[in-house]
Amino acid sequence: MRRMNDISIRVADRPTPPADLRRRLQPFWRRRAKRAAIAVVVLAAVIGYPAWLLRSGGAARLAEAARQQVIALSARAGFRVDEIYVEGRSRTPRNELLAALRIRRGDPIFALDLAATRQKIEEISWVKTVTIERRLPSELHLLITERAPIVVWQNQGRYYLVDRDGQVVGDEVDEYAGLPLMVGESAPDHAAELIDLLGAEPDLKKRVKASQWVGDRRWNITVERAQGSAEIQLPEENPLGAWHELAKLDREQSLLERAVTVIDMRLPDRLVLRTTGGGEPPAPANRAKRKPRPGKDA
Repeated sequence: MRRMNDISIRVADRPTPPADLRRRLQPFWRRRAKRAAIAVVVLAAVIGYPAWLLRSGGAARLAEAARQQVIALSARAGFRVDEIYVEGRSRTPRNELLAALRIRRGDPIFALDLAATRQKIEEISWVKTVTIERRLPSELHLLITERAPIVVWQNQGRYYLVDRDGQVVGDEVDEYAGLPLMVGESAPDHAAELIDLLGAEPDLKKRVKASQWVGDRRWNITVERAQGSAEIQLPEENPLGAWHELAKLDREQSLLERAVTVIDMRLPDRLVLRTTGGGEPPAPANRAKRKPRPGKDA
């Protein structure tokens, strides 16, 4: 159990109340059954079914005052927060989670607005979804699904983790050095596309040093070789087909071992190779001709 402020937060896999807690609950219900029943019934009437209320400002204030009185009554009947169980939290900062919950030990458990609290927690960058349950009389259970980084994004000299949804989830990248690196202003929006592209040719993926999203249209891929790196300029249309073609040419003709610095695959009917001096050696033979599609390239 970890104590943060005055709330105990336990990490558990959907725990059920332990036997000693169940034994303690039995006398609780016997002692306070009447008050608890009244509190729950009135609370449901005031909170769960507000359609009967008039829409005037006075009626709204009266309803809110009645709601607060009922919540206070429920607290006196024993419906107070005592424990918070959290499942699925690994990277979500504790202080941010507590700030989003905005509840303390002893607060009325019915005072928590579940929808608003869920929305607040899901604003934490590491949290993808959260489910919050009241387990009466005194427990809150949170099931958190965290975001999984798939790529490191370099932007303006800083590094960020990005998930498949393009969501930036943090800047603590030290433990994720093995993830692919990408650059480009809007590159996070295309992170999933990049990972699927690179993963289609695992041998090539192992040699990728960085990927640049160019002109908000296409990718330049930098690969490492024994004689230095080479830049692969993929086309805007059908980059996956070009990536497969590059892998085939490398397997059959050792394309990436040639003394080239740029392999331009943007044109549908030819392959342009550039050397350090700016020359263009002959393109490899047997290149499949790609059918051009509408659109411009950068």
